[in-house]
Amino acid sequence: MALRIYDSLERQVREFAPLEAGHVRMYVCGMTVYDLCHLGHARSMIAFDVVQRWLKASGFKVTFVRNITDIDDKIIQRAVANGETIHALTARMIEAMHQDADALGVERPTHEPRATDYVPQMQALIAQLQDKGLAYRGQGGDMLYSVRRFPHYGKLSGKSLDELQAGERVAVQSDKQDPLDFVLWKTGKSDEPPEAQWDSPFGKGRPGWHIECSAMSCALLGTTFDIHGGGADLQFPHHENEIAQSEGAHGQTLARYWMHNGFINVDDEKMSKSLGNFFTIRDVLQRYDAETVRFFVVRSHYRSPLNYALSHLDDARAALKRLYTALDAVPPQVGFVIDWNHPVAHSFKQAMNEDFGTPEAVAQLFELASEVNRSRLAADSALLKALGGVLGLLQDDPQHFLQAGVGLGEDHIQQRIQARAAAKAAKDFAQADAIRKELADQGIVLKDSPSGTTWEKA
Repeated sequence: MALRIYDSLERQVREFAPLEAGHVRMYVCGMTVYDLCHLGHARSMIAFDVVQRWLKASGFKVTFVRNITDIDDKIIQRAVANGETIHALTARMIEAMHQDADALGVERPTHEPRATDYVPQMQALIAQLQDKGLAYRGQGGDMLYSVRRFPHYGKLSGKSLDELQAGERVAVQSDKQDPLDFVLWKTGKSDEPPEAQWDSPFGKGRPGWHIECSAMSCALLGTTFDIHGGGADLQFPHHENEIAQSEGAHGQTLARYWMHNGFINVDDEKMSKSLGNFFTIRDVLQRYDAETVRFFVVRSHYRSPLNYALSHLDDARAALKRLYTALDAVPPQVGFVIDWNHPVAHSFKQAMNEDFGTPEAVAQLFELASEVNRSRLAADSALLKALGGVLGLLQDDPQHFLQAGVGLGEDHIQQRIQARAAAKAAKDFAQADAIRKELADQGIVLKDSPSGTTWEKA
């Protein structure tokens, strides 16, 4: 069975065929690095990590691009509020993001471009749009995209221009010809840091958010590539605007398949700082080990809403423990290679080939764990570990994982020490103290010295 992917643009599952045989080019919108990554970021990172892992397991070469937005209104505001440079803030947050992603077993993308490194390409793209009559200068000096001059605007969201305009809650700005028009280049303001402004043919300023992804994806993957992904919240307006910019400039399809992962809720409510139910990845890792968090995400289909609740994490931990118990009871065969004709492996493959059906694939892991407990065969145990590895699971030493359910493993302690160091560097001393207390409550005493932090059991 060939791989089939749900295409958000076509609103149906389609058989996948890359532009270049054997090679998949994929772009996923990454983080805006003004703060620590939250659960929504974890959902997206893990979802597309599974996608790239399965593509590789299926024999494809994968060129995976996930960008970093390191210039943005929120970044400027946070840096000014912190009394630090934009570069210092973004460098610190990128390092924290990498720590979180590594903890969750997320493989690094092939390319991780930063927006500030691609400003010339953004300016060139805006000039192309201007030459084609799709961009104009507003009265306030900003360069704007003329949405009504692009005949296909709204095709990703499935709404007409009139429907989209009816949904506009913001009054028409004086420098816009239409309320749906969006910014390509923002004129610099006198109260903004000099590092937030670049010289350009449109005046001193900085790029708008949407143009960043159009420029970076084109530079690294070409004017047309295979898969464009991101969270469902990006479908409109961000991805709709990317299509308008890229296809308006180049006259070619931007992405042949659009993928969007579902929202994450907390106790059946939308995660929101205003509701007090907002959790960073580090908040969650204070209570649960990283593999349990990953398993919690993976066992739900990437397009489905995911509800975060402590009871669900507890259940995920218990379920993962069952798999590790089977691996612990029967040590896996060394040097094992998956035979996809094996009935369980075949069912696993069928599930993953149907729009990355991880719930059904995970169900096959439990079928196999039961078989391991019956057969006591090292080959069955090895297959369980190998199939788990395709999802980024079950690669820990079984004893280490199972013991960590009673006490803390050394890797987890070191992760928490690193998280505490990052919190101290960010001057978030409340978070640093909370991590110290968290470890102390579990019998781990931290000792700080000029050479670093060490730990010992109480």
